[in-house]
Formats: sequence, structure tokens, C-alpha cells
Amino acid sequence: MLGETMSQIIEVKIPDIGNFKDVAVIEVLVKAGDAVEAEQSLISMETDKATLDMPSPAAGVVQAVKVKVGDKVSQGSVILLLESSAVAPAKVTGVQPATQTPPAHEAHIPVNIIKGVLHAEVLVLGAGPGGYTAAFRAADLGKQVVLVEKYGSLGGVCLNVGCIPSKALLHVARVITEAEEIAQHGVAFDKPRIDIGKIRIWKESVVARLTGGLSGLAKQRKVQVVHGVAKFTSPNSISVETKNGNETITFDNAIIAAGSSVARIPGFPYNDPRIIDSTGALQLQDVPQRMLVIGGGIIGLEMATVYDALGSKISVVELADGLMPGADRDLVRPLAKRIEKRYEAIYLKTRVSKIEASKKGLKVHFEGEKAPEPQLYDRVLMAVGRRPNGRDIGAEAAGVAVNERGFIPVDKQMRSNVPHIYAIGDIVGEPMLAHKAVHQGKVAAEVITGHKSFFEPLTIPSVAYTDPEIAWMGLTETQAKAQGIEYEKANFPWAASGRALSIGREDGATKLLLDPQTRRILGAGIVGANAGELIAEAVLALEMGADMEDIGLTIHPHPTLSETLGFAAEMAEGTITDLLPPRRK
Repeated sequence: MLGETMSQIIEVKIPDIGNFKDVAVIEVLVKAGDAVEAEQSLISMETDKATLDMPSPAAGVVQAVKVKVGDKVSQGSVILLLESSAVAPAKVTGVQPATQTPPAHEAHIPVNIIKGVLHAEVLVLGAGPGGYTAAFRAADLGKQVVLVEKYGSLGGVCLNVGCIPSKALLHVARVITEAEEIAQHGVAFDKPRIDIGKIRIWKESVVARLTGGLSGLAKQRKVQVVHGVAKFTSPNSISVETKNGNETITFDNAIIAAGSSVARIPGFPYNDPRIIDSTGALQLQDVPQRMLVIGGGIIGLEMATVYDALGSKISVVELADGLMPGADRDLVRPLAKRIEKRYEAIYLKTRVSKIEASKKGLKVHFEGEKAPEPQLYDRVLMAVGRRPNGRDIGAEAAGVAVNERGFIPVDKQMRSNVPHIYAIGDIVGEPMLAHKAVHQGKVAAEVITGHKSFFEPLTIPSVAYTDPEIAWMGLTETQAKAQGIEYEKANFPWAASGRALSIGREDGATKLLLDPQTRRILGAGIVGANAGELIAEAVLALEMGADMEDIGLTIHPHPTLSETLGFAAEMAEGTITDLLPPRRK
């Protein structure tokens, strides 16, 4: 049966409006006896930053107005009494409603911000690859955007102290090692003279060009940039600690792109400048004689590659039973063999239990099956992973849910549990990769502007810029075995590649995983020179639903490393001529 119409008197109160207190009422827009609609403006208030309108929480009739022009109001101040009509739910014996909507007077009353010195239709918190992409896309779609960044330049961790400077230094490392290796083929160079200062200046010039370019793009798009550390103060405002003091920014929609921070092992003497993280390693203060890398993942091994080439004696300690735990063992093997010859030591299934600082160096104590005696190092690099910044941004003040690990859960349109607040990048979960954040940033901006966009990739590729590089995408063999997924594998060794032989890098391999019935690609892994450049073809093949015949019949230029993908597909199809085709089962 239909419900009955009921009336209730609501005390309409000022909700949380951030740091604003004793706000002046500049206009009362209704009077007793007026009928109002839900969201209709009731009063206007003015601060030194913005003009705010207070909307009605429900449709009804104004019974009494409790404020007048000139009054000062704050959170909790009653502005009027509203008689609201609501339909009571029908009484159905034995049936309970699946969900119950709280009455209007219990719900959060949003503030409709009309104008302000610092107001954004779209606020983006964090200007890393995901954040600046979201900001620029939203601006291109016609939104007024404010972009907040804690660093003095745009680009976030990736451009300033991560992806870009590390790749610049890895290029230096590659040139040095190639010069060493070519001596075996008849071209010998003198030992390189390392000028750390010039290398640092060149690395910083690369960063400056990219970050400066982003600043220019922001100006061209009329994106307002605010530099400082920000925290939410309400569902529609943040406070930014800038060099000129605190600034309050209000917004209609927000995109959280606040990224992640370096994880730390408790109990170590971090006040000692000889213990560094990836940021410290990229500052390139010196070339230590002996350096320990704690963590055998991608970041640790990339930094080890740089310092090894520059002349440091490198040791790596890893708690797992193998390096780079996320990658298949056959992909890691060529890298492991190479660095076992170059590095001083690699300790697997081993942990660092204590670090003692002294004038002579850092004395490191180990625990594990094959733990060595305590060792003395000039520097220790902490590379045990990253943690999301979800607990550092005052998310609770905005009502945004943060899970126990510090991640912000989102749906496929990047919405958090607060409908007008979105989150992207490292802060929403693994994998913590810049290229994932970029695509999520576009989705969030497009959803805010009314597009039906979703983040639904079939795969997100991973790359380790070590020497040799390792790249993979889609299903890994490790995952397939753990999940009981049937697959076939086709592997092409680079020892049969003319291009790999001609550059002296026959240690590589390209493998494809495929569905035994459909022959479609399920995953791919590449180890070898420029693996990170080559994996994109496999990503596209997976997204397009390509099978082995599609890849094998695609004409690849010869001689190239890209041919190895075509050759691997031919191995799967049994049409390979550069090697004997595998026997059919």
C-alpha cells in the first residue's frame, strides 16, 4: 500500500564549512511562509575568501527565520526552521526494506559555493603524472581548475625525484658499461673520468626542462597552481600551508592524486645522512666505495645499476628467495647472472636486523639462512617499497574512506565513497606506476565533465630499467600456476636474433603466454636491451584480443629486437624458420 504523508520540523544548521568561523550573513533569501525546493538557496554568507550560499536540505515551508543580515554564523548555527513533507514507507508485514535513507535533517548539508578568491570547479591535489594529466584534461573540457602541489615545481615524485632523474642516470650507467663491453670486440676506451657535479647538473637540467614545460602548459590552459602542503578541512574545502601562510581553497569536485612515500623499516638510525632512500640516491652526492641496497625490487636494483656503473662495490639484501619478486623467475635469471658477476654480494632470504652508525661507516647486522657476518658500508640505500599517502591528507575531514593500508578505495570511474571526490594513482592501490595514474587521471576528469568514461584496462605493463631491462604484462606464469589457469608458452631466445647478436646482448629472451583453445595472447615477458620499449606491442595485442597468428603474420622490420615478438608467436604456431619449430604435443 502507499505510504502516508508526514510532516517534520527541521532545524537547518550551518554545516562544516572548513576553517570559516563567525561568517557574516549578507543576504537572507527567504521569509516565514515561503515554500522552498530542495537545494534552493536560503541565505548568503561572505568570508575574506569566498561568498557561500546555504542550500535547503529538503523541500518544505519556512516556519521561522533565525538570522538576519549582519549576523555572524559558524558550524552548528541554526538559521531557520523548515517544515518538510515526507512520505512514510508503506507498512508491509514481514518485510524489511533493504536500505534506509536517513531523514533530511540527519544528512550532510552541502554548501554551494558561488564565488571565491580560491575556488575551483575541479581541485586536483598532487601534480604528478596523474595529477597534472587530470588537471589539464579537466581544463581542456571547460572546467576551472586549481592544481595543488607540495613541490616547488610540477611533476610530483616521478619527474622531480623518481622516474625521470633515475632514467637520466641509468642512461649514464648504460653508456659506461657499453664502453666497457665493446672492448671485447676490439674497441677500447680509457677508464671513464667521472665528474659527479656535471652528471648532477645534466640530470637536473632534464628535470627542469620537463617541469618547466608543465608550468607553461598549466598557464596556457589557465590552470591555477598553488604550491604547498594540503589537507582536507571539509567535504568541500582544503587548507594549504604555503610559504605565505595558510590558504583555504573551496571546490565543487576534487581529484586526489597525492601519491605515495618511501616505506621505512623501524628502528634504523635515519638521522644519519649515510642512510638514504631513492630520493637521496638520485641527488648523487658522491660515489661510495661500498654500498648496501636493502630491497631487491625494481627501485633498489635500478639504483644499484647506477652506482655499480659509477664505481661503487654493491651488495643487495632481499628478504624473498629471489630478486624482483613480482616478475617470473626466467625473466629475472639473465639479470641475476649478470649482476652476480659484477656485484660484491647478493643476499637472498636475508634481512637487516640492525644498523650501527660510527665514524668508520655503517655497521650492518644480518639475519637469515645464509646471513653474513656484520659488514661495514659507506652508504646504505633503503629501497623496501612505497606506502600510499592516504593517511596524510586529512581525508577523514572530507568523509573519504581510507583502508587499513592507507589506500583510498574507488570504483571504475575513480569515485571515492564521497561522490564528488575522486582519487587516482598510487593512492588507490597497486601497481604504483605513473602510466596507470595518467590514464586514471583522464577518466576522473572526463567523468566530472559528464563523459561516460571508465578505467578498465586488461593489463598494466611493468618495466624494470635494469641492465638488462625486464618488462612484462598480462598474465605471468607465476600467476597462472597459482590460479590454476591453463596456458601454453612460446619462448624465443635472443641468441637467435641477428639484432641482439650485433649489439652484443644475446642474453635476452621474449616469451608469450597464450590460451590453448583460442590461441589468444594472455601475457608476455621480455628480458633484454630496450625491453621496456618492446612490451607495448604485446599490451596492444592483449587489448585488441590478438591471437598468435595475428602477431606472427604482422611483418616486423628486420633486423630489430621487435622481431622477437613475431618470432615468439611463430614458435607458438609452429611456423618458425629461424629455429627448429617445437614439437607438437
